[in-house]
Amino acid sequence: MERYPSPPSGEGDGSGSAGARHVPVALSRVVELLAPALADRPAVVVDATLGLGGHAAALLAAHPQLTLVGLDRDRDALAVATRRLAAYAGRTHLVHAVHDRLTDVLGELGMPRVDGVLFDLGVSSLQLDADERGFSYSRDSDLDMRMDPTTGPTAAEVLNTYPVPALARVLREYGEERFAGRIASAVGRRREKAPFRRSAELVELLYEAVPAASRRTGGHPAKRTFQALRIEVNGELDALTAAIPDALDALAVGGRIVVLAYHSLEDRIVKRELVARSTSTSPVDLPVELPGHGPELLLLVRGSEQAGEDEIGDNRRAASVRLRAAERIRDRGPQR
Repeated sequence: MERYPSPPSGEGDGSGSAGARHVPVALSRVVELLAPALADRPAVVVDATLGLGGHAAALLAAHPQLTLVGLDRDRDALAVATRRLAAYAGRTHLVHAVHDRLTDVLGELGMPRVDGVLFDLGVSSLQLDADERGFSYSRDSDLDMRMDPTTGPTAAEVLNTYPVPALARVLREYGEERFAGRIASAVGRRREKAPFRRSAELVELLYEAVPAASRRTGGHPAKRTFQALRIEVNGELDALTAAIPDALDALAVGGRIVVLAYHSLEDRIVKRELVARSTSTSPVDLPVELPGHGPELLLLVRGSEQAGEDEIGDNRRAASVRLRAAERIRDRGPQR
């Protein structure tokens, strides 16, 4: 487990850096929802997607006895978060890890049960704003898109090496792209002449491949393809599918989880697990609840919450957020 130490005294909290520009989505709502599980006692919370540490800083400030475990796969983000959280260094464990390693990390720290878990999914402000990372279709850069730039295939490698049918599947499933087959075929023809290296090359192809009528009504023609490539490169949905059950299993009774998702694929995974665990496993025709078969979770919001107009006006990245939250009300009983 790779831990991030606190910076030497005087290095600051990230002001004047990406940390200062970072506006956490749904900050006050996240703090409010987690508060009953964390307040007035030596609680433990996991920020499974630490990012630049905005939510973490607010939680540590609100709860003086709180210990925070922060996970992130991006070393640059961890470095910023470490500076930002320097004042709380004695109460933090910041770890370079993908959130599907949550159980392993907690085991190594000797914290098998925790009182709160937060997931703020998707791409971070630091990643979007760094031209060299290749996440944005609005600026030309290398086609990288790795959240951890030290490991795994790049977006360029996906475009240049995947068979056309496999590439079409990625665009269709992860980007929900109507023209997935058409785009994949165009990519296949283009890469025979020269491999893809830069985002502008892909954006140019997408303008040509996506029909003009769709471009006029469906937003930027690159949006869905860039989303699909990013998800594929980082294995985001596989990691989330593993991480959400692990996070729920780690919650103590009375513990709470809050998840911020930014597209329907993420939200669907979260919803499925939360709804399943908030539903009785007793046979539906029994007049009484069987012992140990009652719901594990109590859902804390109805459906998913969206950001208000004021927050979206202040932070455009809040426009697509879907917030879900739940509280563990009993330990897990017999499985289905």
